[in-house]
Amino acid sequence: MPKAVTIRKIDGKPGQVYYPLQITEVPHPTPKPNELLIRLTTASLNHRDLFIRQHLYPGTTFSVPLLADGCGTVVSTGDSPTSTHWLHKRVILNPGSGWASSPDGPESPTGYAILGGTRLNPLGTLQEYVCVDAGEVEEAPGHLSDVEAAALPLTGLTAWRAVVTKGGKGTEEGGNVLVTGIGGGVALMALAFAGQRGAQVWVSSGSEEKIEKGEELGAKGGVLYKEESWEKKLLEKLPKERRFLDVIVDGAGGDVVDKGAKLLKAGGVIVSYGMTLGPKLPFTMSAVLKNIEIRGSTMGSRAEFSDMVEFVRTHKIRPVISRTVHGLENLEAIDGLFEDMKKGTQFGKLVVEIGGKRESGESKL
Repeated sequence: MPKAVTIRKIDGKPGQVYYPLQITEVPHPTPKPNELLIRLTTASLNHRDLFIRQHLYPGTTFSVPLLADGCGTVVSTGDSPTSTHWLHKRVILNPGSGWASSPDGPESPTGYAILGGTRLNPLGTLQEYVCVDAGEVEEAPGHLSDVEAAALPLTGLTAWRAVVTKGGKGTEEGGNVLVTGIGGGVALMALAFAGQRGAQVWVSSGSEEKIEKGEELGAKGGVLYKEESWEKKLLEKLPKERRFLDVIVDGAGGDVVDKGAKLLKAGGVIVSYGMTLGPKLPFTMSAVLKNIEIRGSTMGSRAEFSDMVEFVRTHKIRPVISRTVHGLENLEAIDGLFEDMKKGTQFGKLVVEIGGKRESGESKL
């Protein structure tokens, strides 16, 4: 029987518990008329997977395979013309369901259901085979390896909506953009997308090394957010003729509004795709007086996923890979990827090679 990786239940309170990984056997899936059977070759981690192991994510369950990102080959299909078109193609999976095309948010009355590790969606990508509807895949861009392709879906989609849909004209030619927390998967894709759209992008990090790597990838410069009054140092780096930011793309929260009010132009935008520093974000009077907007942004629609993949294909954008490990049953090595994420030492995506030809575990810039 095919194998999958799930979490094993042990006693513990949310935030204190850390569920161990386990190998489970699952029934071999058979595609329905409009479905595809995909043999997965690679899958990648996201922060939500760590939160699931800590029971800090809604709907955590012990029977659904982990991970939302995956790449593989269609090995069998249902008999509909839509599904048979995909036979033998290399594909990546849309990492969620319930959101077709609305610019506002998911249309489904039950909300958006992300793949991996929760009872909200029965599918996950840390397994050998998966069956999905033919409308939930995109052909993997030809310039990407399987490892790179698996690194794209969730962070690419999240960054695309944050930069393009929510950031708007401020992330186009001539715009000044700050991407916080460079080194994370979403931040790196946001840097790539905004830069390709013609914006000048600056980055922040707690690590000088990560800032230097961000500059190698196209950032104009960066600041250490651990330093006092880092916003003043960033202002000094901005062009004399436009010494302000148009957009801040942020996944941390914390004091981003207070700092942003000193950096953004009147009417500037803070796009928040997460709050890793805590679930609340103070809004200050200085931000009100400058007409600053905060725009929440989570994942994206099926239409945005298609647009993002085509943009990556057209502009030959490559996700940054921090580290890979080989083998679905190599739980110790997979645990090591989770440790990288817990410590925040990664720069780019963490990927599991499930099968097929082994690729290098070195970072790819």
